[in-house]
Amino acid sequence: MLKQYLEVGKIVGTHGVRGEMRVECWANSPDFLKKFKQLWLDDGKTSLDVTCRPHKNIALMTAKGVSSIEEADKLRGKVLYINRDDVKLSEGEHFVQDIIGLSVTDADTGTVYGTVKDVLKTGSNDVYEMKAPDGKLYYIPVIPDILDRFDFEGGAVYIHPMKGLFDDED
Repeated sequence: MLKQYLEVGKIVGTHGVRGEMRVECWANSPDFLKKFKQLWLDDGKTSLDVTCRPHKNIALMTAKGVSSIEEADKLRGKVLYINRDDVKLSEGEHFVQDIIGLSVTDADTGTVYGTVKDVLKTGSNDVYEMKAPDGKLYYIPVIPDILDRFDFEGGAVYIHPMKGLFDDED
């Protein structure tokens, strides 16, 4: 089951004396947070009306009802969430949080090779870090020749493994 509320960052400190907060952004970039007028705390239980702006490698955020450094400091360490319904992804885009934990399955044979543990950004294409049942890590390039399809409801990503991707026992 896909989570309704997705982690996008963490309040790591204050900025100035009027309640502005420094947010470590876990999304593609701090610019991503500019799109939102509402973020959530406590796994989506508490809403915040916000304004965010990028500042170097972080985002600076103001929230309605938070107007002093003391009020802002009380939120330090809190994780921020977005409602997935507030984001329109392009064709072929997925939330990393939806991919982590999927079973890596052979699209032709049904063999389960392991579980996606992380999604690494390499520049040219993403790479899935997969942990096999024996604990060994494998790195799967996310390219059209390998990636077949996702089944988020079924909890799997289907691939066509290329020769040498996993240990060949020939």
